[in-house]
Amino acid sequence: MIEIHRNGAKPMIHFVLGGARSGKSAFAETLALSKRQPSGRLIYVATAQIFDDEMRDRITLHQDRRGPEWELCEAPIDLGAALAEHDAANNVLLVDCLSVWTTNLLIGEHDIPTIRDALCTQLESLQSTIIFVASETGLGIVPDNALSRRFRDESGLVNQSVAAIANEVFFVTAGIATKIKP
Repeated sequence: MIEIHRNGAKPMIHFVLGGARSGKSAFAETLALSKRQPSGRLIYVATAQIFDDEMRDRITLHQDRRGPEWELCEAPIDLGAALAEHDAANNVLLVDCLSVWTTNLLIGEHDIPTIRDALCTQLESLQSTIIFVASETGLGIVPDNALSRRFRDESGLVNQSVAAIANEVFFVTAGIATKIKP
């Protein structure tokens, strides 16, 4: 587990998992607001890209829920660079979401294991409080096609990697968050 950064050493990492429409993003936003420091910035690191009207509607819903205190950083592919750019000891960075980011990497035929490992290594050098959101994709049925199975597997490995280094992990079901780590 990465040590708390308030002594100047390491970031505080929170990880919020849940199913679709479980309330994980709203919980993560509330958590981010509670972690905000008076001299710090509150930055929403969005990984989604607008490909259709449904995604546009989902993004609008998230934007409407957030207040003017949030800054937006779009990072559909290069998440590590976005985190480094906005890193500061008093900042809170909310990354929503790792599952969409994994999808973007998969569609772009990027080397997901290498990028995943580089991100996890990079987290040790950051100072910000970082809150990651991801969908738990391993609780459902086995997908019927190879691409969907690969996504499920890659997403699960990303989730395991981030959960392993997170200070806290929450699972959200029906809008109720349960702390599962520590």
